[in-house]
Amino acid sequence: MISRKWLQVASVAGVLALSLAACGGDNGNGSGTGANGGEELTGEILVAGSSTVTPLMERGAQLFQQANSGVRVTVTSTGTTAGFERFCRDETDISMASRPINEEEVATCGGAGVEFDEVQVANDALSAVVHPDNPLTCISIESLHAMWNEGSTVDSWGDVPGLETEVPDESLELYGPGTDSGTFDYWTEAVNGDEDVIRTDYNSIGEDDNAAINAVAGDPWASAYVPFSFIEEAGGIVKPLAILSPDTGECVEPTLENVLTGVYVPLGRPLFIYPKGEALQRPEVLAFLEFYMENQEEVTSSASYVPMNDEQVAAAQAKVDELAGS
Repeated sequence: MISRKWLQVASVAGVLALSLAACGGDNGNGSGTGANGGEELTGEILVAGSSTVTPLMERGAQLFQQANSGVRVTVTSTGTTAGFERFCRDETDISMASRPINEEEVATCGGAGVEFDEVQVANDALSAVVHPDNPLTCISIESLHAMWNEGSTVDSWGDVPGLETEVPDESLELYGPGTDSGTFDYWTEAVNGDEDVIRTDYNSIGEDDNAAINAVAGDPWASAYVPFSFIEEAGGIVKPLAILSPDTGECVEPTLENVLTGVYVPLGRPLFIYPKGEALQRPEVLAFLEFYMENQEEVTSSASYVPMNDEQVAAAQAKVDELAGS
C-alpha cells in the first residue's frame, strides 16, 4: 500500500528532502528502496503526453532517479491527444493530459483492455498574453471569442469588440498551439464554446509554447494564449491579461491564488496523469508515483504551477490506491 505520509507534506522543503523522500529511507549507500520490500528498484517507466504537464513529470523524474539510479524514467512531450493514442495502444505506462480524457479515447482504451484512472497532479491556468507596450490590461471572454472563433474576420485591434481600453488600430497577429495540444482543446472549449472550433488563419506553434511567448515579445500588437506557467518563466517579456468576470464584472488576474480559489474562470484548469493499472503492479512505477504524490507541493511550485489543495490531494491518492489494488 502506498504511504499516506505525504498528506502532511510541509510547505517548505529543499531538494535534499525531496531526494530522501524518493528513497523511503537510506540503506547506507544512497541506493533507493521502495515498493519491492527494500530491494533496489530497477526498470523503465514510459511517460508521454501533454507538453504542459511535461515539466512537472520531468522534475519529478529527475529527483526520483537521483535516489533510484536503477530506474529510468522517460518523459516525452507529444501533446495530450497523441499521448492518449500511445497510451491506449499500450505503449506507455503513464499518460499526461491538460484536459480530461474524452469518450472516444475511453472507448479506445477499453477496447484494448487498458485499465486506468484520472489522477490530478497540479492546477494551471491559461492566459491571453500581449506585448508589454500594449495598453490593454483586461479582456472579456466575449472579446476573445470574437478574436479566436471559427470564421472570425478580426484582423486588427480596431476590429475587436468590447475592449474597455483604447488600443491603436494595428494589425493583430495571433499565435497558439496545434490541434494535438490539450491547451488547444481547453482554450477552444472555454473561449469558443466547443472543442476544436477555432479560426484557421492563426499562427500555429505546435507544441512549443515558448515560441508563442517569443513571438508576442517581438511584436507589440501580437497576442497568444499559453499556460500561465510559461508566463512565469518568461519573466515579464509578455503581459498576461486579466479576465473580466462574467459574475462580478471585475477584472480577475491569472494568479496562483485566483486559480486555487476558483475565481479565475473559465481559464483555470486542473492537470492530470493517467497511470495504467497494470503498470502500477510494477514496484518502480508505484514508487515513482508515490514519490511524486509525497512531494507534489514542492515539485509543482518549483515548476511555477499551482499545487493541489488538501481535497485534491486526498482524491488523487485514493485513485492511486484503488488502481494499485490497495
